[in-house]
Amino acid sequence: MNDRVDKLVIFLAKRDGIDKLVKTFQYVSKLVHWHVEATRPEMAQRAKQWEVASGLSRKAFRSGRFLTGFNALRRNPGSTPTLKFLAVLANGGEMVYFFFDHFLWLARIGVLDGKLARRMSFISAFGESFGYIFFIVSDFILITEGIRAERKLRVAKEEGSKDEEENTSSSIKKIRVDRVMRLMAVAANVADLVIALADIEPNPFCNHAVSLGISGLVSAWAGWYRNWPS
Repeated sequence: MNDRVDKLVIFLAKRDGIDKLVKTFQYVSKLVHWHVEATRPEMAQRAKQWEVASGLSRKAFRSGRFLTGFNALRRNPGSTPTLKFLAVLANGGEMVYFFFDHFLWLARIGVLDGKLARRMSFISAFGESFGYIFFIVSDFILITEGIRAERKLRVAKEEGSKDEEENTSSSIKKIRVDRVMRLMAVAANVADLVIALADIEPNPFCNHAVSLGISGLVSAWAGWYRNWPS
């Protein structure tokens, strides 16, 4: 499939695809608001409204998303005891994040008491950051294992026959593709960790509009890369 319009349609048909598009809107508008806040207040207010609307829309799109982590643990928790343990911690944290995000959304739109928003935001962000740490650790372990496997395959390639060389080249290519995808996942998780820390423990670096804007765009664009149809 080489047609970009076809690929875009398939991408936007996915929940993760539309989430990454709206996330791009959210953090572009945050950066626009920061850039024009002092010079063009009217445009800054419009950008702020776009940012808030995008953030609330993403929470609505993620309804029921906590079941994804549960299903991942049920279907494919990991190939080794270490990876299974890390998967429980990572997906458990993510499930807390998405589950309490429902209540944060309801508090922000006025269905629940608005006073609950801060508490729900803290719990959700804490679960998010907890899960991301173990996702990052898992990805680095798998990247390391992939590098070792690639080295062994390179040795086998030099010593093998022509038919074996073709099979080995195919295996090496798969390992490299998997590595790139995992590096994209690490980039997205580190960026989202910065955003989560801004909710858990506000500080000048994480809470600065530029830090949040760049982190959000890194996460969104890494998601674009990972979810874009091949």
